[in-house]
Order: sequence, then C-alpha cells, then structure tokens
Amino acid sequence: MCIAAFAWQAHPLYPFLLLQNRDEYHNRLTEPLAWWEGCEILGGRDEVAGGTWLACSRGGRVAFITNVLELHTLPEAKSRGDLPVLFLESTKTPKEFAVELIKEAHQYNGFNLIAADISSKTMFYVSNRPKGEPTLMQEVSPGIHVLSNAKLDSPWHKAQRLGLSFKERLAKHGKGEIPLKEMVEKLMRDTDKADESKLPHICSLDWEFNLSSIFVEVDTPLGLYGTRSTAALTIKASGEVSFYEMHLDKDTWKEKTVNYHIQRLKS
Repeated sequence: MCIAAFAWQAHPLYPFLLLQNRDEYHNRLTEPLAWWEGCEILGGRDEVAGGTWLACSRGGRVAFITNVLELHTLPEAKSRGDLPVLFLESTKTPKEFAVELIKEAHQYNGFNLIAADISSKTMFYVSNRPKGEPTLMQEVSPGIHVLSNAKLDSPWHKAQRLGLSFKERLAKHGKGEIPLKEMVEKLMRDTDKADESKLPHICSLDWEFNLSSIFVEVDTPLGLYGTRSTAALTIKASGEVSFYEMHLDKDTWKEKTVNYHIQRLKS
C-alpha cells in the first residue's frame, strides 16, 4: 500500500526530502533500486506490471504513488505503477501532466500520485478517489506532508504518527545534514498499530488493523504481505541527489545508495 513522509521546499539544505515504505506481497517479483536500461529513470521496478512506486530522473523530476484503500477494485484497470513512469518520461510540467491525467484517471483503481519538478520548484498531487467525485488535482504547498492510502495529509493513525516523528527528527538536526539511515531506522520500522476506533472502517477490521502500522508484515492466504522496501531520497539545492534503498532479497535485507547530480538545474 505504501506510506511516504516528505519535506517540500521546507528545509534550507534540501528542497526535497522523502522517506517511503513500499508494501506489497513478498513473492511479487521486483527489481531493486537501479538506473533503468535505455532511459534516465532511477528507482525500483515491479517486474509483473513494469511500473514503479517511486522514481526520479537525471533531469530533476520525481514521482511516487500510493494505492487508495478501498473495498472493491477493478481487475481490468490500468496499472497504477505506470503513472510515475509516464510523468518521468514526459516533458510536461507537473501541472500539465496532472491536467492530462484527469481525463484518464477513471481507468485506474484508486491512486494518489505526486509529481514534482525540482528545477521549477513545482509539485502537484492527483487522486481519483473517492469514487463518484471529480478527480482531485492540487499544487502541493511548501511544508511537511504525509501520503498513505487516503488523501494527502489525511489524519490516519500511521500518517499522523509518521508525520510527527518526521517533524521531530528534522527539528533535531536543524539546518544541517540529515542522516538518512538513522531516519529510516528510527521512523520507518515502526510497528505500532491503531486502536479499532482509529481505523477507517473501509475493509475488514483485521486487514485494516494489520495495515495500520508504518512497517507492515502480515500472513495472508496469498503469502506474506508487508513492507518490502524502504527508501530515503534527498535532493539538495546544489542538485546533489542521494537515493538510498533498503530492500528484501528473499529473506535478507540489502542496502544500496545511488548518488548523482541533476542535469540542467536552474538557479
């Protein structure tokens, strides 16, 4: 399902700083963090549908997506993981891409998409849920935000818990460098679950309870489901990008960091 906390144009050193957990079935084939062959996209990749949950480009574009928790989904819907890729491969601004996506948003199951361009300091959020309502498109304001499986900054237990911890950690380090691995370890491995009264009551309570922690792990009839990878992505005002990923390889957690510099970054 995924959860992400991010600071946008709210830190003197980092115009963009993101922490994200990706939740998925452990047996779903996935490629870890890497540069994609034949293009300028960096991220993990779903081998089943070919898309991604979080990726960035050499040109300074970033996109990530979460699913919306809902009782019924359409098996014939287009893959939501294609949306970040389509943005990163396009030359449209985040706003232009969002406007175009509104026309096709009904073809996907529930999603929350963030599309950002570091160079122009623009970020847009698009969601096609709740059903029956117009697709939501809005520019993301500077500040600290959390995206889980409802609308941006929805007050779900896990989102509020992560948002508070994220703000506290950023405040602790002030204007200086942020230790990414420490942030990941302290914030993204949290298994604290919500009380029943704080669950959204959309699906079964057992399922919602098991998904209500920041770090998820639950046995299902289809196999183990939960947090498969954790990412920390930072972009400095100088254009330096650091993409750290900790991912499961069978039963072993492995780490990888890729650093690069954004091309053609405007001052």
